[in-house]
Amino acid sequence: MTDESSIPDFKNLSLTSNGKAADKSQHLVVCFGEMLIDFVPTVGGVSLAEAPAFQKAPGGAPANVAVCVSKLGGSSAFIGKVGDDEFGRMLDGILEQHKVDNSGVRFDQNARTALAFVTLTAEGEREFLFFRNPSADMLLHESELDIDLIKKSAIFHYGSISLIDEPCRSTHLAAMAAAKKSGSLLSYDPNLRLPLWPSEEAARSGIMSIWDEADIIKISEEEISFLTGGDDPYDDDVVMKKLFHPNLLLLIVTEGSAGCRYYTKEFKGRVNSIEVKAVDTTGAGDSFVGGLLTNLASDITLYQDERRLREALFFANACAALTVTQRGAIPALPTKDAISRFISEASVTNHG
Repeated sequence: MTDESSIPDFKNLSLTSNGKAADKSQHLVVCFGEMLIDFVPTVGGVSLAEAPAFQKAPGGAPANVAVCVSKLGGSSAFIGKVGDDEFGRMLDGILEQHKVDNSGVRFDQNARTALAFVTLTAEGEREFLFFRNPSADMLLHESELDIDLIKKSAIFHYGSISLIDEPCRSTHLAAMAAAKKSGSLLSYDPNLRLPLWPSEEAARSGIMSIWDEADIIKISEEEISFLTGGDDPYDDDVVMKKLFHPNLLLLIVTEGSAGCRYYTKEFKGRVNSIEVKAVDTTGAGDSFVGGLLTNLASDITLYQDERRLREALFFANACAALTVTQRGAIPALPTKDAISRFISEASVTNHG
C-alpha cells in the first residue's frame, strides 16, 4: 500500500488534466437528494440541550456537494425538493447565488423545508435532531424529475437519505437509472444518519440495496463498521471482500483528520490530510466529495492513474480540512483560491 507522509508538491495542481479551464457544459456534476437548514450551536463542544443559541446555516449533503463543486470552479446542478416557504426560497436562492444550476429544484406547498439541529459535543460525539414529518425533500415524485438535466451529467451524485421513504425512494431509483443509461458515472456517499431510519437493519439494507450500482463510493470508518456488522474498518480484506463490488471503479475511505484511503482494482493506498484546529466538522465529508468530484468531472479517468488520483485526493483532504475551521456546512465550503493558498502555506510549513 502506498503511504506518503509528506505533502506533495502541488504547485501545478489543476482542476483539469491539461491545465486549461474546463468546458463546464461537458463536466457537469448533478447532485440529487436533500437540502435543508442546519442549526449549529454558536459555541463549540456542547450538547444540543446545553447550546445557548444556534446559527442558521444552509445544508443537506447532496446540496453541500453541489455548492462545493461550483465554489471550486466546477459545474454543478442540484435536483431535490424544498418547501414553498421562506426557508425553501432561501435555499433555492443560495444555490443560485453560488452558480449551481437550480432548474431541478421543486417546491411543495403542503410540506415544510427540513430542519436539522447539529452539534459536536466536548466528547467528540455528533448529535442530530431532525424535523421531517414529512419534509418536502421526502415528497419528490418521479414525474417532477428533470431527466434532461440528469442526462447532461458527467457524474450523478447521491446519498442514502433519499432512499428512506416513498415517493422519494422510487424517484431516486429512477434518477439513477436515467443517469446510468446516459453514461454518467454514479457517485455514492451513504452518509449514514441512523436517527432518520426506522431501524438499524432498515438502514443497513437500504444503504446496501443500491451499493452495486455505484461507480464511485465514499465511505467513513464508522460506516464500514456499521455496514459489515462490526468488522475492522482498517482491514483491507474487509474493505475489498465485503464492500468493493465487481463493477466499482473507486472506493474511498475517509479517516477524518488522518486523511483517506483509496482502493481500485489495480492499486490501493493512503493520502494524509493537513492538520488544522477543528471548529465544526459539519460538511467536512461533503467538502471532500466536492473536491474529488470537481477533479474527476474534468479528468474522468484520473482514477486509473495513481499519481493523479493521489493529487486529487490530497486536494479533497485539503477541502475537508479547511471546511472544519468554520461553522456550518455551505458557509464553510472553500473556494479554489482559498484551497490553493491553504495547500501552499501547508507545504511551506511542512518543508520549513
